[in-house]
Amino acid sequence: MLHLHRTKNIVIKSGTFLLFGILFLSHTSTAQRKNITDLNLWDHDNKPFYFGISLGANLSRFQVDLNSRFLQDDSVYTAEPVNSSGFSLGLSATARVTDRFQLRFNPQLIFMERDLLYKLKFPNFEGETSTTKKIESVIVSFPLQVKLQSDRIDNFRVYVFTGIKGDIDLASNARAKKSEDLVKIGKYDYGFELGLGFNFFFPSFILSPEIKISNGLKNIHSRDPNLIYSSVLDRIQSRMIAFCIHIEG
Repeated sequence: MLHLHRTKNIVIKSGTFLLFGILFLSHTSTAQRKNITDLNLWDHDNKPFYFGISLGANLSRFQVDLNSRFLQDDSVYTAEPVNSSGFSLGLSATARVTDRFQLRFNPQLIFMERDLLYKLKFPNFEGETSTTKKIESVIVSFPLQVKLQSDRIDNFRVYVFTGIKGDIDLASNARAKKSEDLVKIGKYDYGFELGLGFNFFFPSFILSPEIKISNGLKNIHSRDPNLIYSSVLDRIQSRMIAFCIHIEG
């Protein structure tokens, strides 16, 4: 009886998968029978390269590792990163490699603020037991990405991408003069990115919203043991989640 029951379940599951496969192939065949010239920008995939502009918003923060001095410090109780928002402007240049793969260069100007919240063991001169250090950055980012795209379904397509980036912080304060309330951040960074996006084809342009994770790999902290808020930190790395809209043609 158990053998018959198990066999019945296998037959039912196989029939379900077979039905799903037939429906999927039927849908694909129907889509393939549509006249391609009825689609928006039907010949776009034949272009060897194309360009666009990018507008984005981001949520960024620092990833921090505490220095061994932290346990011996008599001023700072905790040091924690705080999420902050920002925005970006950029250009994009995409080259067709194959029907599935594309190579994209997407330089951007990113405005962001990454804060650090310090809880103090003793009140400061203002009588506060906590303080937030705001670290503003204006970053020129140079991402180089590889895109893997799906087949086009009418005027829609999905893609994933990954790549590497190099960053230059134009507001870096690594060479600033000493100040007790300063946390010094280096000028250069590098890291990796990965994300997911969608292409919506319109008669004269492509709208491509996407979300990505962008993580720095370099220690961008320029540590100064003589500064109160810098000495308790060892490594600082950048972390960012970005939502971006590309308008391409």
